[in-house]
Amino acid sequence: MGISGIGIGPLILILAIVLVLFGTKRLRNAGGDIGGAIKNFKKAVKEEDATAEDGTVIEQKVEDKDKV
Repeated sequence: MGISGIGIGPLILILAIVLVLFGTKRLRNAGGDIGGAIKNFKKAVKEEDATAEDGTVIEQKVEDKDKV
């Protein structure tokens, strides 16, 4: 048994149908977009200002490698 009681055979069939419907280029672009979104989210979390309860900035991390 695989994920949620679905076997390997049906999972392969679903993957084949998705490939036929969307094509490899569109799936590759979607994967890149998702990866970029995750990367930007992690970057934003790291760069987020550490603030005190009264709103004053305690620490600020700013590293932007793209602007070099």
